[in-house]
Amino acid sequence: MRRGGVLVLVALLLGALLLAGCAAPPQPRTLPYVVVLGISQDGGRPELGCTRECCTRGEPRRVASLVLVDPRTQQRWLIDATPDLREQMELVPARDADARPPKGRPPLFDGIFLTHVHMGHVTGLLQLGREAYAAEGQAVYASPSVCAFLEGNAPWKLLVSEQHVVLHPVDGPVELAPDLRITPIAVPHRAEFSDTHGFRIDGPRGSLLYIPDIDAWEPWDHDLAAEVSSVDVALLDGTFQREDELPGRSMEGVPHPLMPHTLELLPPELHGRVLFTHLNHTNTATQHVAQEGQVIGL
Repeated sequence: MRRGGVLVLVALLLGALLLAGCAAPPQPRTLPYVVVLGISQDGGRPELGCTRECCTRGEPRRVASLVLVDPRTQQRWLIDATPDLREQMELVPARDADARPPKGRPPLFDGIFLTHVHMGHVTGLLQLGREAYAAEGQAVYASPSVCAFLEGNAPWKLLVSEQHVVLHPVDGPVELAPDLRITPIAVPHRAEFSDTHGFRIDGPRGSLLYIPDIDAWEPWDHDLAAEVSSVDVALLDGTFQREDELPGRSMEGVPHPLMPHTLELLPPELHGRVLFTHLNHTNTATQHVAQEGQVIGL
């Protein structure tokens, strides 16, 4: 065979190998991981009543939330119960037991962790009440402030009194497995109803910082760069990209750090660790933005 023919044959063989590699099914995950269930601010996208191009032509977005999965034990923990919870369950990995008819109405998650009680973070809990799933003893973990609000205010207090949810006030790390831990971190955010926390998740091979809501980084009693440098991935408040995103409304009433400012506070070598979430429907940014369904290994 001539040299040219040999080169063609080699190229064809390499191409076939590459195609075979691309076609190979993904290997099942054996270590804990997080799935991004949504990246939108509380109103989602399209937002109610919005006729601007951001909502008429922009891709739909579900409200910001995560699910933490440990495939070793088939346990799963939800972070924030959004208005989109019913649809977001499509992205939650099933457990073997899910294929069998349940006895009673068992908890959907091994725990639900809440950041605070604004609209986009707790309204999904209502799906667990008697009007819908009617869960039996779903564990909910949150700060004492958040638990007090849920226990004392309708309609959530009915979930508590009927034991559809069982509240677990936490003010420190919660060990989910010997090598898997979630730690609440207090952040400054509008405290109309409760305080606000982000979460740090530490797994056997990776770590993640989740802060979907904060008024500003400057009054926070943590150093942003130090916190980001201490984890592999930081999912941070990306509500707004620009100062003019709410024409006719004062953005002072809904304070959030602008995405460019957040990056300015970090050295360039840390930018690759940042993914923004909790984007307002007006925010059309595409760089450094988390994606719905994205999987992050821990």
